[in-house]
Amino acid sequence: MRVYIETIPNRNSPPAILLREGRRENGKVVKRTLANLSHWDPQLVEHFRILLKGGVAVESAASVLSIERSLPHGHVAAVLGAARGSGSALWFGSAPKELQPLLQAMLVARVLEPASKLATHRMLHEDTATTSLGRVLGVGQCSVDDLYRALDWLHEAQPAIERRLASQHLVGSTLVLYDLTSTWVTGRCCELAARGHSRDGKRDDPQIVFGLVCTAEGCPIAVEVFKGNTADPATVAAQVAKLKERFGIGTIAWVGDRGMLTSARIEQVLKPQGMDWVSSLRAPQIAQLASEHGPFQPSLFDERNLIERKRSANDTLARFSAVC
Repeated sequence: MRVYIETIPNRNSPPAILLREGRRENGKVVKRTLANLSHWDPQLVEHFRILLKGGVAVESAASVLSIERSLPHGHVAAVLGAARGSGSALWFGSAPKELQPLLQAMLVARVLEPASKLATHRMLHEDTATTSLGRVLGVGQCSVDDLYRALDWLHEAQPAIERRLASQHLVGSTLVLYDLTSTWVTGRCCELAARGHSRDGKRDDPQIVFGLVCTAEGCPIAVEVFKGNTADPATVAAQVAKLKERFGIGTIAWVGDRGMLTSARIEQVLKPQGMDWVSSLRAPQIAQLASEHGPFQPSLFDERNLIERKRSANDTLARFSAVC
């Protein structure tokens, strides 16, 4: 049996080019058509004919192919797959249909290449793309204004998205993590920019402050932005309201350091809400406690894991660090 290409002439039309299989049966040659190659480019047909005869049609791929552009794709596929698996399509389900793929692209871009919206536009646009993200999601012709429209929608939808995440990840008795950070800003149009305690050493620049609520595993649930001169304790009331009113968490026990849970914040926010708290003592309070109930051994305040609380019947223990 052999496979070959045969050209069949037609009287009033171009010849038919057929890929055929031939074999002998009872002394006769029997042919069977495998494919019609009439629509192929003649050069491609000739190369195929040479290959079927055992020859070499092309010396190397580089001799006939040239790469004009190559867009990295692997990391895009990984992050986009993770986002879809996390239910991101549901987060953006109420957005206008034309914004949904753009919102998905902005989400993935924040993981791949965190940057300004102008830089994100360059990464997505077909003419300046640095990854396959814009092409995969069909947003390669988006404009910068489209990105800002998507941001406007996100601003309005943020509470609903956060409630969805909270209902999924903050169920039952759970540990909720909360902390603050800041970043310096340039320009004169940010209403929240102000000079405050700089965590990144940019004391000459205004900044904004972020408060992030996470699960015990570090999964972000909610974020809030405060003025740059907002002190850590001043953000506690907003987070209490968020956890109780928006996320429906009724019983809360706060554990914070001396900078977060001050005496004033405990009296003004936590006690009126009927909440429990665990905090540390400041040096004057430790001195007063020692004078009234001491003496204390100073090295006790350097040890950790001094308190254990039984959480369930299977003797799982939650360990708290007693830190001065």
